[in-house]
Amino acid sequence: MTQGAGQGPEVERTATLRDFRVPAYVHETGPYAQGADVVPPHEEALPEGYVPAERDLPVVDPSTVQELVDPAPAPADGPATGPGPLYVVGDVHGYLDELVAALQEQNLIDASGQWCAGTARLWFLGDFTDRGPDGIGVIDLVMRLSAEAAAAGGYCKALMGNHELLLLGAKRFGDTPVNSGAGTATFQAAWLLNGGQKTDMDRLQDHHLQWMARLDAVEEVEGHLLVHSDTTAYLDYGRSIEEVNDTIHETLTRNDADEVWDLFRKFTKRFSFRDEGGADAVRSLLDTYGGTRIVHGHSPIPYLLGEVGSEDGDDDSGPSVEGPHVYADGLAIAMDGGVTMAGKLLVQQLPLAD
Repeated sequence: MTQGAGQGPEVERTATLRDFRVPAYVHETGPYAQGADVVPPHEEALPEGYVPAERDLPVVDPSTVQELVDPAPAPADGPATGPGPLYVVGDVHGYLDELVAALQEQNLIDASGQWCAGTARLWFLGDFTDRGPDGIGVIDLVMRLSAEAAAAGGYCKALMGNHELLLLGAKRFGDTPVNSGAGTATFQAAWLLNGGQKTDMDRLQDHHLQWMARLDAVEEVEGHLLVHSDTTAYLDYGRSIEEVNDTIHETLTRNDADEVWDLFRKFTKRFSFRDEGGADAVRSLLDTYGGTRIVHGHSPIPYLLGEVGSEDGDDDSGPSVEGPHVYADGLAIAMDGGVTMAGKLLVQQLPLAD
C-alpha cells in the first residue's frame, strides 16, 4: 500500500520556523501535474544496490544527510536499535505555530524546527487544513519531517482526514454539482462552509495534491488501530487495512465527483463510539482490522464530553482539554483536542500510561 506522508521530498534547512520550504522542483508543472506517476529526482541517483527499508519512505542520498540532520555523538551505551517511541498527533487544522510548539514540547523537533527524535515514529491522524491560518504550512512541515525522520532512522507518516478529501474535491471539482443525498451540493460550497481558507487554496500546488491523494486511511501499529474519523464507515471499503486503503486510492484515481463526495460524506460521520453501543462499534473495527485499541481524531474531545463549544471559535472561554480522552470501555482514544475552539493541539506518546 502507499503511504503518502512518507513521500515527502528532501529539503534544505531554513532559518525560520514558519518558512517550511520544499525544493524548487516540486513547484514545477509538466510531469508533476495532478495525478502524474512521478518519481522524485532524488530517487534517480540511488547508490548501486541500495534498497529502502520501506517502499513508502523517502529515499535520501547519503551525501545529503549531513544537510538534513545535525550530527550528534552516539550515546555512551551505543547506537539505538529497533524502532523508537511511537507518537500520534490529533487534528491540526492549519494551526502551524501550535503544532510546532507541541512537537517541541515532546522533543520531536528542535528550536529551529528540525527533526531531532532519531528513530521515533510519528503519526498524524489527518485534517491538516481549514479553519486555521496556515494549512499549507502544516502540510509542508509534515512533508519535510517525513524526509528528516527517515534519514535519522525513524519515520513521520500521516492518515487521510475528511478535510483532505474536502480540499482535494474543492480543487478538482470546484462548483460541479454532486448528489449529496439531500439535493445538489458542490465541494467548493462545502469547503467554504467548513472553514476553507483562500490563502490555502492560493498556495495549493500539485505536489500537495499528490501527497494528500496518496495518504492511507487506516493503519495498525503495535496494537493501536489508527484512523481519522470515529465512524464505522471504513467497513464499507474493505475487510482488511490494505483493501480499505487501496479502495480509497482507486476511488480518488477515478476522479468521479459523486464517488469522492460519497467518500467525503462517510468520513465526516462521527460519534459512532460515544453513545450506547459505542464499544461494540469499536470492536467491529478491531475484530476486522486488528489491534486492541482504536486511536482517532475528527471529533473534538469537548464534543465527546458534551461540553458547549464551537469549532468556529465563538466560545471565548475555551474548553478544558489536558490530554487524550479514553472512552468506549477503554477501547477508544480520542486525540482531537479542539484546537479550533481554543482547546489544545495534542501530541501524545503511545501506549498511554495506565
